[in-house]
Amino acid sequence: MPTETIEFQVEARQLLQLMIHSVYSNKDVFLRELVSNASDALDKLRLEKLRDDSLDADVSDLHIGIDIDKDARTLTVRDNGIGMSYEEVGQLIGTIANSGTAKFLQELREAKDGAGAEGLIGQFGVGFYSGFMVADEVTLVTRRAGESQGTRWTSRGENTYTLETVDDAPQGTSVTLHLKPADPENQLHDYTSPWKIREIVKRYSDFITWPIRMAPEGSAAADTSDETPEPETLNSMKALWARPRDEVSDDEYHELYKHISHDWQDPLETLRLQAEGTFEYQALLFLPARASHDLFTRDSRRGLQLYVKRVFIMDDCEALLPSYLRFVKGVVDAADLALNVSREILQQDRHIEMMRRRLTKKVLSTIKDMAAKDRDRYATLWREFGAVLKEGLVTDSENRDAILAFASFASTHHDTEPTTLKQYVERMKDGQEDIYYLTGESRQSVENSPHMEAFRDRGIEVLLLTDPVDEVWADAVGEYEGRNLRSIAKGQIDLGAKDEDLKDGERERQTEEYAGLLDWMKEQLDEDIKEVRLSSRLTVSPACVVSDAHDLTPALENMYRAMGQEVPRAKRILELNPDHQLVKGLNQAYKEREDRSELAETVELLHGLAVLAEGGQPKEPARFVKLMADRMQRVL
Repeated sequence: MPTETIEFQVEARQLLQLMIHSVYSNKDVFLRELVSNASDALDKLRLEKLRDDSLDADVSDLHIGIDIDKDARTLTVRDNGIGMSYEEVGQLIGTIANSGTAKFLQELREAKDGAGAEGLIGQFGVGFYSGFMVADEVTLVTRRAGESQGTRWTSRGENTYTLETVDDAPQGTSVTLHLKPADPENQLHDYTSPWKIREIVKRYSDFITWPIRMAPEGSAAADTSDETPEPETLNSMKALWARPRDEVSDDEYHELYKHISHDWQDPLETLRLQAEGTFEYQALLFLPARASHDLFTRDSRRGLQLYVKRVFIMDDCEALLPSYLRFVKGVVDAADLALNVSREILQQDRHIEMMRRRLTKKVLSTIKDMAAKDRDRYATLWREFGAVLKEGLVTDSENRDAILAFASFASTHHDTEPTTLKQYVERMKDGQEDIYYLTGESRQSVENSPHMEAFRDRGIEVLLLTDPVDEVWADAVGEYEGRNLRSIAKGQIDLGAKDEDLKDGERERQTEEYAGLLDWMKEQLDEDIKEVRLSSRLTVSPACVVSDAHDLTPALENMYRAMGQEVPRAKRILELNPDHQLVKGLNQAYKEREDRSELAETVELLHGLAVLAEGGQPKEPARFVKLMADRMQRVL
C-alpha cells in the first residue's frame, strides 16, 4: 500500500495542542506512559498465546527496550508484545477512537491548574501523545503478532499523520521520539542522557513485571568489537506486594520500607492485603517504629504510594487512608484504576473509597491484635502515634469503637502502666456511674491539680489526659459502653461518699453560713466568674475554678483560636472549700468588717491562685504579683 497522509480529526488536533503546550507539568512522565503501554502489550501477548497456542509469536524473551542515539537525538521505546495491525493503528493512534474524547477536552479546559489537567490523561487512553511534549516528531513502527506485514505511523503533532505498510517490522511496537533541544528552565531535560533515563525508570517503572533494558552507553558506536555488550536492566521487577509471603524475606520488606519512608529503622509491623473480585488491588503497609519529626506539621508528607499495574502513579496519596493514619507507610497497587488519575478524581472514586475503608480496618485490627498479643510493641506504637490515632475518635465515627478498643491512657490506677477504657470500667467502684478524666499539660500537673483531691481521698480512678487532642475527643465521644465520660473540672461533682461523712444537715448549714460571702465574691469577680459556690471536690486546697458542664474549657478555647476560629470566652465557676481555714477566715472577716476593700484584694488573690493551680494564668499577671508581694511584705 502507498503512504497515506491523513488529517487528524478536529478533537484529536485540539488534544494534541493541549498535550504539547499545557497539560503535563512534569514532562518526565512521557516515558512512564510509553513504558506502561509497552508493558500492557507484553501482557496481552502472553494472554493471547495462552488462549491460542497456534499463534505464530515468539514469547521466549518478552521485554521492553530503550535505545538512545545522542547524535540523532532520538529515544526509542520498543517492545516485542502483541503489536497492532494497520487498521488498529489508524483507529487507536490516528483518531483517538474514544467516546470520551470530547468530555476529556471539556474537563481539560475546565481544570483549574496544571496538576488537575495532568490527572485527566490516563482516563482516556491518550498517554501515547505525551511523547509530543518532548519530541518534534514521533514515529511508531508496529507489527501484530501472527501477521507478516507491519505498519509505520509518523506525525509532527500538527494537522496530519502518515500511515504506510512495512515488510521488515519486528513483532511488537517501537516508538521513536525525535527529541526537542533540552530546555531545563521549562522542565525539558536531556532525554538522551542515560542517567536521566535510569532515574525516570527507577522512579516510575521499577516494579514493572517485564525487564526494561537499555544498551550500555557508547555501545552503538562499538563497531570494532565482534561482541555485542550486554544490555543493562534498569528495573528491579521486585514488586514485593505481588509475591507470596513465603518468597519474601523480612530484610527485603524492611529495605522497601526504608526506601519509601526514608527511615533508618526497621518498621514495627508489616501488613499485607490482597483483594480479588470485581476490583482487584494489592497493598503492602508498614507501621513505623518512631514518629517522623513533621508528623504534626501542616506540610508533612503523608499518604501511601499508589501504583496501577506496577506503574508508579502518585507519591503520598492521601485518599487511601484517613488523616489520623498518616504515619502509615506503604504501597497500594490497583489493577483497574486509570493511569495518572488526579487527587481530585481519587477523592470521588468509589473504588478508592472501598480501598480506603478496607485498608483502614486492616490497620486498626492489626493494632488491636498487637495490643492483645505483644504489649511491648504496642506500647512503642502508642507512645509514638497515640496522639495521632486519637484524632480518629473525632473524625472517624464509623471506626470509633475500633479505636476505643485498643486506645490506652494514663490513669491514677498505676504510675506507669496505661489502661484501656474496658479495664477502667471493670475496676469501677460500686455505685460509680461515670468514667472520670482530667486534662492538662503533663501528668505531674494533672495529678497535683486541686480537682483531684476528693477523688484521691475516695480512691476513685481518674484518667490523666495530657495530649491536646484529648480535650476534643473526650467531648466528641461522650460515653463508653453506656458510661458517661466526665471531666472532673467541669460541672457539679457529687461523689456521694462525701455527703455521707457530713452530719445531718451539715451541708445545708454551710450553705446558709456562707451565702453572704458567696454573693459578695460573685459581685467582686463578676467580669470573670459566673458563680461562686461551695465545693465537694476539694479536701486540701482552698479554692478551684471549674467550667460549667456544657462550656468550653480554656484549653479548648485556646485551641480553636490557634486554628483561627474565634469563640467567646466563657466565664468560669469558682468553688470554695468550706473546711479550709483560709475560707473560714475570709467568711469571718466578711461578716465583721464594714470596709472590705482589702478583703476584695484577698478574693482577687484567691481567684488567681485557683487559676494558677489548674495551670492557667491570671488575667493581669503583673497586678497579681504586686498584690502577692504586698501581702508577703505585711506578714514579715
